Amino acid sequence: MTKIKANGNVGVSLPKKERKMLILKQVNIHTRLMFNDLVNLIDVSEDTIRRDVNELAEEGQVIRIKGGVMSGAYHIGHDSETYAQSNKLVIAEKAIELLRDDMIVLIGGGTTIREFIKRIPNKLRATFITVNVLTAVELLDKPMIKTIMIGGQISAYSQMTVSGEVFEYLADIKADLCILGTNAIDYGNGLTDSDWETIQVKKAMIKAAEKVAILAISEKLNSTMQMKIADIDEIHYLLTELPPDSAELQAYRSKNLTIL
Repeated sequence: MTKIKANGNVGVSLPKKERKMLILKQVNIHTRLMFNDLVNLIDVSEDTIRRDVNELAEEGQVIRIKGGVMSGAYHIGHDSETYAQSNKLVIAEKAIELLRDDMIVLIGGGTTIREFIKRIPNKLRATFITVNVLTAVELLDKPMIKTIMIGGQISAYSQMTVSGEVFEYLADIKADLCILGTNAIDYGNGLTDSDWETIQVKKAMIKAAEKVAILAISEKLNSTMQMKIADIDEIHYLLTELPPDSAELQAYRSKNLTIL
């Protein structure tokens, strides 16, 4: 069973240069991938994938993490251009429309969420609760935002806190809105990822909010990873850079969610 289907790309044997380009593109789209995701996508051995990833890391194009690889743009202090930045800016502007004064907002992390935080009006008065270290740092620039960082062990995969304290805290709150990015989204398979700890935290965040908004560039649509976070009908807003009436979103319009 293919663990990641990336917008119709079929895993085939490729020359090294093309293989590395495909790895880089998919890592940039999905932010993080495990080695076995890339093995299934490209249909070569894990040893080959590891060699390619090591070369890309040495070239400064990606960052190695335990068991996989991360987009350089996601990592603090890494000099990499954000992938599909113009599309992420469109999504960020749409997400601002969901905010109201005095809201309690649960928020995840990622490059799209980073762009969203930059555009939060300085006059907005709200409480933001996060499990992501980089998100907490970004929020400190907003003078009227009260930022609460849920502490605990930090995952090298997602840079989220994933220890037991997180679940205890989330079980005791009910936020107005949960804003999350996702590595993969499909109208049939829902939100999915490859890391067990990350999945459990995101499940708890979704359960702890009245409404859930997912921010995703369209290249993540119709892609599936190996473990489920939530079904589509568990989310309330889907924000992409596409117009809401786009043909690419037709299947998602059949679900009970608002497309922005």
